[in-house]
Order: sequence, then structure tokens, then C-alpha cells
Amino acid sequence: MKKKTLKKQYFTVQLVLSAVMSSLVCVATFLIRIPNPPTQGYINFGDAMIFVSALSFNAVVGGFAGGVGAALADILAGYAHFAPFTLIIKGVEGIIAGLIAGKKSVLRDSFAVAIAGSEMIVGYFLVEFYLYGLGAALTEIPGNIVQMVIGGIIGIPIAIVIRKRLPETLKH
Repeated sequence: MKKKTLKKQYFTVQLVLSAVMSSLVCVATFLIRIPNPPTQGYINFGDAMIFVSALSFNAVVGGFAGGVGAALADILAGYAHFAPFTLIIKGVEGIIAGLIAGKKSVLRDSFAVAIAGSEMIVGYFLVEFYLYGLGAALTEIPGNIVQMVIGGIIGIPIAIVIRKRLPETLKH
């Protein structure tokens, strides 16, 4: 097969994976929402699907799915004021996890979740500090830590199973 055709097919597959995983991130984020009144935000479990996207496929799919899927969930859930911040914070979270997780080991995946999740925690803290002040921003940290930990507990095993079944052409 010609090189140009292979590149086109790879791009198409990446585009489809990004769209499907964005939808899954949106649903997982939207499904369980625990409001945090001081910041007008909410705790959710969309990080699990962000980690599945990034660890299973790559940084592009993880970043797109994380940013677009989570921002769409914010809009649909009535938290549109957070959507621009979420697009960036969750997108970067997916990118970081996908870049770090290239070696495909549980230890490496755990490290990817910890670093990417830390970016999410710091990102939301800075936004909430700017918008609502220190006290309100501090109330969000425990929930974001829980999001990261649960996201890793759910996301890493799912990603491991998916990677075992992926054809070589879809692996990092």
C-alpha cells in the first residue's frame, strides 16, 4: 500500500478514536456529578475515560477526548462558565498522560496518571483561586484528588485490556 494511503488511513482512525473517546469522556463526566457550591464546579469520574483514551491510544486521542469530551459535559450539565478552562486543563491532562504512558507498564501508567492528574488539580486550583478566591479553591482539591485516584483505578486496568487487543498499527 502506498505511504500516502497509510497516512490517510491512520489519520482517519485517529479522528474516529478521538470522536468516540470524546463521547465516552462526556458521558462519564456527565453521569456522576457531585456539586461543589463554593466553586460552582463539580466532582466527576470522567478522568477514568481520559486515562483510558490516553493510555490506550496516544497523547493526541487522550488530549482531544479529555478536552472536548469534558468541556462538552460542562456545557450540557449547565457549567458552561468552566468549559473553556476545562477544554485546556483536561486536554493537557490527556496529552500528558499519553506522552508519559508510551512504555505500556502498570508502573509507567500509574506515573502518567499521577503527573497528568496533578496538572488537573493545579489547573483547576489556579482557575478557582482566580475566580473565587483561596478558600473556595482549596475546597476543590480533595475532590480533584479523588477524581484522579478513581480515574487511575478504573482507567489503568481498562487501558491494559484494550492495549492487549489492539492491532500493532494502533499502539503508541
